[in-house]
Amino acid sequence: MKRFPFKLHLITWITEDNPGGASSWTERVEDARKGDRKAQKALFEALAPKMMAVCLRYVGDRETAEDLLQEGFITLFSKLDSYSGTGSFEGWARKIFVNTALMHLRKTDALKLSDDISEARSLSDEMPLPDRQLGYRQLLKLIASLPADARTVFNMYVVEGYSHKEIAEALGCTEATSRSKLQRARLRLQQLILQETKV
Repeated sequence: MKRFPFKLHLITWITEDNPGGASSWTERVEDARKGDRKAQKALFEALAPKMMAVCLRYVGDRETAEDLLQEGFITLFSKLDSYSGTGSFEGWARKIFVNTALMHLRKTDALKLSDDISEARSLSDEMPLPDRQLGYRQLLKLIASLPADARTVFNMYVVEGYSHKEIAEALGCTEATSRSKLQRARLRLQQLILQETKV
């Protein structure tokens, strides 16, 4: 697999060169479009930690997530010309990494989405998670342990803000299936959180 030529620093963000405002992003993107390696490296280092977290949430294991991160950056840099400059650049980039993860899950047949309408009708979208305090890393680990189909729908709906209609279109399933998978994920997370927080 082709590797992106910059070192990956997942723990720390760059400080002085970290893009701050919209104008700074715009300048970096424009320079990166022109092939400026310094600008490309700055974009990579600024986005890598957050996009690695996105990849990890979808696939659950670090090695695969690192591969998807590399693929996502290759796609991002090849599509910079399609970024219009309106809206959040980070949001635009995030969609690329989500799509990269979804393509991987489809290729590996991890998304086996069956239509269980009767089950979906009995579940509510508003079922809350237990009111327990968990650290960010703990919660990511629990989400990563969910089955791939439920984890994917949970990430798309709860974290990314997709509607059930958008999820159904993206994954090739019905809205009822999306709701069913979301509730399975929430129920399983409830159980896992209760187990983790037992005193």
